[in-house]
Amino acid sequence: MNNKKLTVAFIGCGRFAKFFVPLFKAHPFTEKVYVCDLIPEKAKLYSERFGVEIINSFEDVLNNKEIDCVINFTQRHIHGEIVTRALKANKHVYSAVPMASTVEECKEIVDLVKQTGLIYLMGETCYYYPCAMYCREAYKEGKFGDFSYGASQYYHHINDIGYGKIAEERGMPPLLYPTHSTAMIISAVDSYVKKVACFGFADKSKDEAFDKDKNMWNNEHTNQYVLMELANGGTARVTEARGFGWGKPSSYISSLYGTKGSYEFSNAQHILVEKDFTAPKEKVNLTDVSDYVNPFDMTANKDLPDFKNRVANGEWQWNNYSPIQQKEIDRLPKEFDSLDNGHMGTHKFLVDDFLKAVYYKKQPILNAWAAARYTVPGLVAIESAKQGGIPLDVPDFGDGK
Repeated sequence: MNNKKLTVAFIGCGRFAKFFVPLFKAHPFTEKVYVCDLIPEKAKLYSERFGVEIINSFEDVLNNKEIDCVINFTQRHIHGEIVTRALKANKHVYSAVPMASTVEECKEIVDLVKQTGLIYLMGETCYYYPCAMYCREAYKEGKFGDFSYGASQYYHHINDIGYGKIAEERGMPPLLYPTHSTAMIISAVDSYVKKVACFGFADKSKDEAFDKDKNMWNNEHTNQYVLMELANGGTARVTEARGFGWGKPSSYISSLYGTKGSYEFSNAQHILVEKDFTAPKEKVNLTDVSDYVNPFDMTANKDLPDFKNRVANGEWQWNNYSPIQQKEIDRLPKEFDSLDNGHMGTHKFLVDDFLKAVYYKKQPILNAWAAARYTVPGLVAIESAKQGGIPLDVPDFGDGK
């Protein structure tokens, strides 16, 4: 195999990128890492902290033929522009979520990937969340039967979230950033969204962030609730809330129901209920699968008297793997062993997925088509909410096959 090692450039040296620079740098398929930020002091801090080189501007990155990949950690509302410019400059792209801020931008990214054969991966952590992985596994095994209904959500108060402190992004419609909810449930049942109907909760706190006359989004909704009609005939409810969020986990599948079985989750308890078709009268079999889905350290501490309260406050939910993730761990490079992970043990999977996809020239699971299917329903739902919750069709750009 004549594949060369890769040179990557981080665009944006903010709060989140710092978890990924060491992983990209350590991966055996990486030759070199650059960092770039509009604020030179931030790039300098990254350079000193991680031992990587600075490149002065995004334009320099695009014009540098040595650089193979752009790693996009810019502000959410400019992702579409950053990604399309990188693809047009013949760079592979790893991008933080969301894919883009408009349906048109999402389609352009899909079209560019299709035309160029370049690799695009949207770094959606929740695809590898244990609850999502468990529901995908159980669904494929037929434990749910035909999918009927499911619910997923991302509860994160605006005052405790990174972009809540960025002036340009305050007041952003919650469903512009939907993928922590949509990716879990859509991937779990292997489908896509055909139609949405959405309602929003107008802010009553007098917080100017959600005064629609004072934010760039003309948005007053702190929370948005959308019903989605899926192509497989089922229905899903997704909630994106920035006006409440009582703790952790902030992003999860709360329920999934089918003709044969169901899954329900709250705090640290994961329950599978299956119909017993062999019983002479109606009967179900209940299985507590918590020890399979929860992180190892969480299970090890489940007998503590304050266990549930500590779970609610996020303990054991950052750097720790769960048994359902174990089968994925074995394919990670040994160079990752001593490095920190994050977001329920998902960061390493995403970095490895992207670099292997580029190195082996094969589209990843979280490719442009999947990213569009996870992002576009939220963008259409925002318009539904503006129009009083009317049902709207969701465009689909295919699966890339």
